[in-house]
Amino acid sequence: MTANFLIGLREGLEAVLVVVLLLAYLNKTGRTRLVPRIFLGVAVAVAVSMGFGALLTFGPRGLTFEAQEAIGGSLSIVAVGFVTWMVFWMASASKHLAADLRGQVDRAAEGSAIGLVMVGALAVGREGLETAMFLWAATRATGETWQPLVGAALGILVAIGLGALLHRGVLKINLSRFFTWTGAALIIVAGGVLAYGVHDLQEAAILPGLHNLAFDVSHIIAPGGFLGTLLKGIFNFSPATTWLEAIVWVAYVVPVMTIFILRVRKPSKKPAALPAASQVAH
Repeated sequence: MTANFLIGLREGLEAVLVVVLLLAYLNKTGRTRLVPRIFLGVAVAVAVSMGFGALLTFGPRGLTFEAQEAIGGSLSIVAVGFVTWMVFWMASASKHLAADLRGQVDRAAEGSAIGLVMVGALAVGREGLETAMFLWAATRATGETWQPLVGAALGILVAIGLGALLHRGVLKINLSRFFTWTGAALIIVAGGVLAYGVHDLQEAAILPGLHNLAFDVSHIIAPGGFLGTLLKGIFNFSPATTWLEAIVWVAYVVPVMTIFILRVRKPSKKPAALPAASQVAH
């Protein structure tokens, strides 16, 4: 639940940040009549994301166990690829996000009415689709149903609340620090999802080594106990882990975390702080 709260908070704040910047720029340039188009685009993005999540959840039902595991494992690996790209992209894009969005708004405002709707839909929809896929993969990895969804919903609600404060100019956020810490945490979460995706492919008999365990601490950390549930929910940790799962986890987390830390530690010319909404359009 904690991991899904983090996913909902981070992805939600990315989407909310985009909307705040778009609204602030429209207000600053006296084009408030175009605001409904932004919200229409956001509504389209939310609907598409929810439909995509429903397709992932209910689509594989009725297939054989091996087919479900093959689809689930493959999509989990794809989800890890998306979230990895997102972590690195947002760490750098936060520095020039406002300028990019201003350019898109200017171009769309000069065109047809659908243009600005598409700006809102595409800007928010990217985060929505990534969130739907990664939440689905993380939920399958923990083996739970409603708790991860509640955690994600709470994270999104907190993100919306922060967005409202940003829009009113009440709150400032150091984007560099926020995306650094949440990015590092999501790399750990993604490592667990990747390992679970490999386990799914092993159960589908696509990858070997299902019964070759690197370690089994089930007698110490019971899978259904409090500690086992906590570790599973946050890190997707499995007390019984195969060699291939362990190797894949290390091969992903160690180099990706190293590259991420080296990337974010590069000195920046300007601080990545988000100013009040009344100032983001400058």
